[in-house]
Amino acid sequence: MRLTPLRTLAIVLALSLPAGLLIAQEEPAPAPAEEQAPPAEPAPGGEQPEPTPEENAAAPRDPLEIYADLNLFGEIFDRIRAEYVDPPDEQELIRAAIQGMLTSLDPHSGYLPPADYDDMREDTSGEFGGLGIEVTMEEGVIKVISPIDDTPAARAGIMANDLIIELDGVQVQGLTLDEAVAKMRGPIGTSINVTVFREGLNEPLEFELTRAVIAMRAVRWSMEGGETEGEGDVAVLRLSRFSEQAFVGIEKAIQDIYAQREDVAPKGIILDLRNNPGGLVDQSVYVADAFLKQGAVVLTRGRIAEESARYDAQPDTLDAMIADVPLVVLINGGSASASEIVAGALQDHKRATVVGTRSFGKGSVQSIISLGPDGAMRLTTARYYTPNNRSIQALGITPDIEIKQVVPEEFQGRDEIIGEAGLAGHITIEGQEETSVGSSVYVPAEKAEDTQLQYAIRLVQGEETDAAFPPKAE
Repeated sequence: MRLTPLRTLAIVLALSLPAGLLIAQEEPAPAPAEEQAPPAEPAPGGEQPEPTPEENAAAPRDPLEIYADLNLFGEIFDRIRAEYVDPPDEQELIRAAIQGMLTSLDPHSGYLPPADYDDMREDTSGEFGGLGIEVTMEEGVIKVISPIDDTPAARAGIMANDLIIELDGVQVQGLTLDEAVAKMRGPIGTSINVTVFREGLNEPLEFELTRAVIAMRAVRWSMEGGETEGEGDVAVLRLSRFSEQAFVGIEKAIQDIYAQREDVAPKGIILDLRNNPGGLVDQSVYVADAFLKQGAVVLTRGRIAEESARYDAQPDTLDAMIADVPLVVLINGGSASASEIVAGALQDHKRATVVGTRSFGKGSVQSIISLGPDGAMRLTTARYYTPNNRSIQALGITPDIEIKQVVPEEFQGRDEIIGEAGLAGHITIEGQEETSVGSSVYVPAEKAEDTQLQYAIRLVQGEETDAAFPPKAE
């Protein structure tokens, strides 16, 4: 029989097990006399009873059985390499097997090839090499929403409403927005020629821009509740993701609000976490801490001691500044993970009133484990709980005040998701209820049509009343 490298490795590993381990498997050491159980009665006919499924699950497998399974994997791998109709890519085969092994655990574990790992690190850091332009697609061309302060685009003089028509001499018409953005991003220090059309000028403008480190804006804020949009006494903070820019964005937004109002506190703060998919757990702790002076923020429990922890808020100048400012948190079916940690902590501590619809229900923590040049693995290592020991896994955070959006007819029936409970293979908790109905993820583009936001503004202003606002400590 021909031995492949994988089969040889499996056999070598099996044969190299310590002798003591093999002996212990064949002849277990007796328990101390006072702990020994009486011998079991033999089954009729002298046969041993079949182990129950629970006993099979609890009993550790013989390492020789495990290595035999690896030998099976090697045999299948060899047959694919030798007999598949087209020569396969061996590296992709191995990566697909790794991906299948991880995704079989739960919907959030998985393998990240090197390129995907780089993208994930860029997303969580909130920084990338680029030009500093916030853009959208309009009639086939890229329209500048606004240049980001102190970036190459802003310093060069690119303005809001400029239309980007060429990148390095290549027309952008026909490209998707993602493709155009990918062309503008790149290694720090490299250059790109950007051609824009500006209304009122007869000729396009040419800019040669050098890519630099760009920090993605995680937080936007505005003052609402006045006669004109963007004016009023209610501060609205929209947190879009829990990247490394989340807490610093919240901190800067609050400081800017006080600076604009000459140190006069707003009448209330609305923290908008709708459709925020989560991100870094430590950022969720920092953001919750911005509004709390003490107490637990989140509890994590894992299989190993290192994954079980309690994260507490600490008193600081930021929470002291806004301690007496009423707080409303907006959530919906797209608010997941880190968003639910923040909403749950502020709800449990009676610091905020949660308004909207039930959240997604992702109550697990994933660790990103680097595999060096081979990328990384995302592995679920813990469950998390709110300060009051609530698990939101497959259940979500229920708002204190449920307010539904007015959904346009064309979106009705397609705006709701069940959330974590609707994902195949999701982690279950014995005896815990799971949701079975959908929660809307629809948020109107226009603030005036945003039922949840407008209700929260009226709640802060006293035009709406509810026993849940302001929350009362028990």
